[in-house]
Formats: sequence, C-alpha cells, structure tokens
Amino acid sequence: MAFPSKDFSKTQDKCETVIETLSQVIVGKDDLLKYILTGFLADGHILIEDVPGVAKTMIANSFAQVMNLDFGRVQFLPDLLPGDITGGYIYNAGKNEFEFKPGPIFTGLLLADEVNRGTPKTQSALLEAMQERTVTVEGSSYDLTKPFLVIATQNPIEFDGTYPLPEAQLDRFIMRLEVGYPTVDEETEILDKRAHRAKDEVELPTIVSREEFLEMQEQVEEVFVHGDILNYISRLVHATRDLDKVEVGASPRGSLAIFKLSRAVAMMNGRDFVTPEDVKEVFIPALIHRIILTPEARIEKWDLKDMLAQVINKVSPPSIDGRRDD
Repeated sequence: MAFPSKDFSKTQDKCETVIETLSQVIVGKDDLLKYILTGFLADGHILIEDVPGVAKTMIANSFAQVMNLDFGRVQFLPDLLPGDITGGYIYNAGKNEFEFKPGPIFTGLLLADEVNRGTPKTQSALLEAMQERTVTVEGSSYDLTKPFLVIATQNPIEFDGTYPLPEAQLDRFIMRLEVGYPTVDEETEILDKRAHRAKDEVELPTIVSREEFLEMQEQVEEVFVHGDILNYISRLVHATRDLDKVEVGASPRGSLAIFKLSRAVAMMNGRDFVTPEDVKEVFIPALIHRIILTPEARIEKWDLKDMLAQVINKVSPPSIDGRRDD
C-alpha cells in the first residue's frame, strides 16, 4: 500500500537559507551550524565544548537573530546564584507587595557560558528548567517561552575553579559539539569580513519567524520512522553498553535523542522518512557525552569518537531506505 508523502520542500529551503545566512559570519563551520539547527528543530539543547575565542557567543547570537528569538547570556561564575538565572521576588514599595522579576532564563535562546564554572546548585537550577521548561520560585511556577533553547559552553582545558557537570546532567543535552579552529584561509576570511563590517557586532536578517520555527518543530513529529530503523537505533545504543573500556553505556535517553535528531535531519533534507544514513549522521554527537569510559581507558586516552565510529561499522543497518511502504 502506498502512503501519500508529506512535502517538506519549503521547510528544506528555509533551513538551507538559515545556514547560508549564518555562514556569512560563521566562516567554515557549515556542518556545525547544521548540527545546531538539527538539535533546535528536535527541541533539544546543545552543549559546545571547546576553547575560548572560537565564536561560540557569535554563533548563539546569530541563531537568535535569524530565528527572531530574544537572546540572553549568562556568564557562569562560582558566586552566581540560582536566583540570578531564574529571577526572584522584589518588593514593590508603591504596591506594598512582592512582585516576581523574571531572570535571564526567560528568553528564546539562552547562552549559558562556561557552565562548568557555576556551582552544582546553580547548574541544577538551569538544567532542571531546561528539562521541565518551567521555573519554580518559592512555590510558584512560571512557564518559559516557546521555543526555549539553550547553548551551554564548557572549556575543556581549564579545570581550576570548575565544577564538571555530572553525567546525569550531561544527559539532558541532546548533542555535544565542538567548534574547532579555522584553517588559515578561513581565518583570513574572518579578518576580511571584520574589516569590511567595521564593527565587532554582526547584524543578520530574520529568516524564520518564531511562529514559523514552532511550526517546523511540529513538522518533525510528522516524519515517519520505520520499525526496522527503530530496531537499528536500539541495536546501536545497546552496542555501546558492551564496548570494552566503557564503564557506562548510553541510556534510553540516548536512543530518544537519536530518534528525534534523525527525524529532524530527514526533514531538513526534504524527506518525510528516516534513512539509516540519517541515524549514522547524528549517532556520535548524540551519544559522545553520555558514555563513561573506565578509569584505565581515560588514563590511556582512548578516543571515544573512534570507538563510536567502530560501533557504526560493526552494527549492520537495515536493508531498507525507510519509506512507509517498505
């Protein structure tokens, strides 16, 4: 029986225009930008782990501009309190009552900069809000805006004065990504663009309105995933639990992340069904922060990316393309 296919060509065009617009200021990082957009369409939050100065703040701010979202930034420090993020009650002398003053978390896209410099209590306040999409202050709950998206950053080099995110908290990010240094030609282009711009700030046009983006997120739910593809995702994730040198493999939340991300990839490519290649594309960034190596493997500096790539090579994909009538 043939099923009518859904037309995602307009959504595909919008996604391509978003990436093209962002690449005007974020040079040489198209793959990274596509991954971030994929995570956002899957209604997930992104963790970027990289050294300072590789345009993480510019990336977050640029995404907010092209999607017409309010942008907020919180610099995490050891003296940052949960209320500094969530907000709190302020006394209004004129009304003789306490009023709730929202914190910076009440925004469309939040950059949580160097999140591992915040104390565990402050980290927990952010991560619980990310999960529940609400903030509770003194017994009263306040809904966050829709969409509510977070890009959190970590510096993998400096460890003094930091509080590494525990594995249970890392699991709440749908992907972990790296920016990486530009090539010589790319860095030259960055300097040239800055010279012509004549200012540090970048201004980008709105490509997708807030309402359009919410519709695009809803469209992801319309992408079909064949039963054999679901089984393939499960087999891949189960294989991470049997790896040598792995103390804890990926949890079912990792399977759900691959499921959601692969649907977003399919939609961005104009398809209404997920293929095995879509699953492979998101497998490593979806799971790399969810797996704990044994102490011996960490000492011996085993490369987790290589280990996950071996899983992809060992687990056989289904011999279908993923259409409804397969």
